[in-house]
Amino acid sequence: MFFLRLILIFLAAYASMTTFAFCHVSHESDSQVWKVGQRRWTIQEEYNYSKWVEENVTEDFFIRHKIPVDCADVPYAIRWIYARISHLPAAATTGDNRFIGHWSKDWRHLPTNATWHKDRRFRAALMAMLSTTSTRTLPSDTYPIRISADSVTAGTVFLMTEAHSGIVSHIVMDGSTTHPVQTFEASLPTRIQKLHLRNLILPDPDPVQLSGLVKFRWPIETGNQWNYLPAKEHPFYSEEQYSSAFTEGYGDYLEAVAKRIDPKDYDPNEKTRRVISSLNRRLKERIPIVLDGNKKCNETRCPEGSRLWEIYSTPERDEFINVMFDHLEELIKDNHLDRNAILDKMAKIHLQISPDRSVTMQYVFQNSKWLSSDPEATIDARWGLDKCGIIAIHLKNAQDSISFIRKTYGETDPKFAERSIWTQQAIVDEMTGEGRKNNCAIDSYQF
Repeated sequence: MFFLRLILIFLAAYASMTTFAFCHVSHESDSQVWKVGQRRWTIQEEYNYSKWVEENVTEDFFIRHKIPVDCADVPYAIRWIYARISHLPAAATTGDNRFIGHWSKDWRHLPTNATWHKDRRFRAALMAMLSTTSTRTLPSDTYPIRISADSVTAGTVFLMTEAHSGIVSHIVMDGSTTHPVQTFEASLPTRIQKLHLRNLILPDPDPVQLSGLVKFRWPIETGNQWNYLPAKEHPFYSEEQYSSAFTEGYGDYLEAVAKRIDPKDYDPNEKTRRVISSLNRRLKERIPIVLDGNKKCNETRCPEGSRLWEIYSTPERDEFINVMFDHLEELIKDNHLDRNAILDKMAKIHLQISPDRSVTMQYVFQNSKWLSSDPEATIDARWGLDKCGIIAIHLKNAQDSISFIRKTYGETDPKFAERSIWTQQAIVDEMTGEGRKNNCAIDSYQF
């Protein structure tokens, strides 16, 4: 009798478990965007997400997949795409305060596909979600995190108060960059565009707006409904970045973040060597982009704003290179390093910019402000070898701006016009001086 009771108890327990499991699975529908089954976010899944971001999200990610984005779209889109690939929950709070996610059935009329970028239902849901979210909705979908190497990982979101956002692309722990946190971000207007790789740039975070370094909250199912896990229950939750103690002993918020993630004090000479190595890699990556752009844009026009411009122009890459060069100058100056010896090292690094031409890193270092980012420019202009041509472009742009300002604001807002013309005139004066210094035919540049 005793064993019979045990068997009955076991069968009842098994039946209830089975009923629960079937009941749980039955909540999913063939009409929803994608199914998640029993899969949920965990610490390990967050690390898997970080690894996927590092390995798969490149500057041309949204160009390859033909997805138009702006700055706030980048964090949301990357998170949803990974969740769709991994069959994990994903959610978003819309501007009109609706809560949508993988369970939504608004797109059930569209066919689905096992491959995410071929999945018409998912792509429609993704685009609808991106159109109804922004930097204003991100605080509802994220939570602030502790600042350490195990929590600030690729895929982490950086958020400026209702102004700008992006994701951490990877963490550099060898001192070869100006900041260990490297980011990917996009700009306005919404378009199919390259992601901009930058060193983290972030003002002091706002505890009211919950800006700063944050992660996405985990959707959980409770009572047959999807909600967010309370912010404070997430494993990386912390408000430490909002306290005044966070920046004590550091110059600013960015330095405090850098030192908490990578506290190592690097030997200045070793750091200089690593920065040069990093620059060498970035410059070599630029070579095929310039060559391919020169070939393609000689065959077909690549006007600014076009798809080909997005692929072959290099303004963000060139900005990153110039920031790194400025950082190198600071290292030399602040640590009283032998500048000539460092220049000699860079003179020995050759960059084969075309099949029959090369330049040294030293040349690029000393002429980086003359690099052209325009894919329609000549190879010489792209690498700062046509200073007079670049000076002519800067002069023409500044003089055209002065004419436009005078015509548009000269009478309606003379004070604004005066300030704006002063700024452009400074560019004209600088370029005129540079033209004379480089023996350019300045008189021919008076457009």
